[in-house]
Amino acid sequence: MNANRKRALFVAQGAVIAALYVVLTVVLAPISFGAMQVRLSEILAVLPMFTPAAVPGLFIGCLLGNLLGGAVIWDTVFGSLATLIGAVGGYLLRSNRWLVPLPTIAANTVIVPFVLRYAYEVNLPIPLLALYVAIVEIISCYLLGELLITLLQKRKVKFGKEE
Repeated sequence: MNANRKRALFVAQGAVIAALYVVLTVVLAPISFGAMQVRLSEILAVLPMFTPAAVPGLFIGCLLGNLLGGAVIWDTVFGSLATLIGAVGGYLLRSNRWLVPLPTIAANTVIVPFVLRYAYEVNLPIPLLALYVAIVEIISCYLLGELLITLLQKRKVKFGKEE
């Protein structure tokens, strides 16, 4: 594959992943934002296993989803940063499908409780908020994310890789 085609494929894949993240976040806005949020768009956190384009795609998708969905500035900044950290970590661990979701779960479990506590003024202890975030991320990234991995592998989705 020539360099221009490779670059175009990378941009296209990243854009599609970003768009999917935005749509899932904004369409499900009632549960995606606020004091006790559940981001089903985090299912996509497993995509760095398939393509490096998922890293910027997830970050830009989270950033745009937060901006378009009306998240507070601290959620936009730090939530997007947590997604970027998770995506980079997932890409680095892409050779083991069971490890790919871990960086996203960890980054969100460490960062998002502070966003909930201080940006959304959830009056609960940080450790309790961290437990809540960890449970939600495990459901989204591991349980549902593993279903996505299985579906993509069963359908032999290649993300533009040549045989």
